[in-house]
Amino acid sequence: MKTARLTLSPPTEADAAFVLELLNDPGWIANIGDRGVRDLEGARAYIVERFSKSPWFVIRDPSGAPIGMAGIVVGREGLDTPDIGYALLARHAGHGYATEAAAAVLAHARSEMGLSKVAAITTPTNTASQRVLEKLGLRFVQMINLPGHDEASAYYST
Repeated sequence: MKTARLTLSPPTEADAAFVLELLNDPGWIANIGDRGVRDLEGARAYIVERFSKSPWFVIRDPSGAPIGMAGIVVGREGLDTPDIGYALLARHAGHGYATEAAAAVLAHARSEMGLSKVAAITTPTNTASQRVLEKLGLRFVQMINLPGHDEASAYYST
């Protein structure tokens, strides 16, 4: 999948070094959570176990370097509809890449997966992510408590 500036492709085990870096990025840990992945073997397993169950894509910049991930989570416990997720390495934030990639994933969810409703969750303090969701047309619905999360999440929906 391509956008004006990005290429989105399914992750493979060859992306393990990048996934290891992303999962340990301070932004990922603060806003998504520490997944406990600390080595390449763990990153490869995470790709196979987590990213293969729902459509996820590695976001690559014009040079082909991976800068983040975006995808649809199908069957998240506590949600009544699939949700969109995205994360960039901190050094790539602020350039509109998250919005561009998430818009492509949302279009994919609608056209290829046939989803008319898509949700999103974020930490209440992640205002950058909330702005991205609002640009995509999602609106804040309410605060919800998801199983396995210590604090409430801001729930957005189309």
